[in-house]
Amino acid sequence: MPRPELTHVLLDFFGTLVGFSASGTELSYHATHALVRSLGADADYPDFLQAWADESARLDQRSAADDSEYSMAEVAAAVLRRLLGRAPSADEAAAVGGSFVREWSRGVRYPPGIGDLVAGLAGRYRLAVVSNTNQAGLVQGHLAAMGIDGYLDAVITSVEVGWRKPHPAIYAAALDRLEISPASAVFAGDTYEADYAGPVAAGLTAFLIDPARRHDIPAARRLESLADLPGRLRAWS
Repeated sequence: MPRPELTHVLLDFFGTLVGFSASGTELSYHATHALVRSLGADADYPDFLQAWADESARLDQRSAADDSEYSMAEVAAAVLRRLLGRAPSADEAAAVGGSFVREWSRGVRYPPGIGDLVAGLAGRYRLAVVSNTNQAGLVQGHLAAMGIDGYLDAVITSVEVGWRKPHPAIYAAALDRLEISPASAVFAGDTYEADYAGPVAAGLTAFLIDPARRHDIPAARRLESLADLPGRLRAWS
């Protein structure tokens, strides 16, 4: 039976289309700390950071158990409840969560040549991004800043679906949005469970960025970098 035509490429975002660096002094959360203090919290900067780390870890532990996603506003609400001694309003939690994400985003790096690579893929296939994130609009904002949002048919994020990769619901949501079958698409990313095992379980062909060869996958499915993907797709299809 002939293989269905490959029409779509689904891409991870963090670690695949962009990198992240927390080095140097540019990545700080002093504006968010100031906002928290303006709401009445009597907490110095280290105590604020510790509260954020603690509440993030608690929610990460919950997500690790069932792949459910949480929002940055949930983290902010928990931090504010702890530091203010009261339940914050939804607007307060959203403002603090948004401030934290804006400061965190200064560590996001756009690799050289990524625009040309995506444009080349878009010349042959329909593209979508499927990403885990705790903030609605974050991935879309970076895609627009990179100038590649116009090449994408869809952006599917875990915070909007409610489930993070590798939960099957997020791949199903992507396929439903694109109105395609798994056989018509491939997935590419840099994390084994989220971007390889999860998509394969959902019926997709997957390619994993794994230059260190840490995972036991077929050589034809391993990428040194995303730049290898166009050639692999031409050979595969």
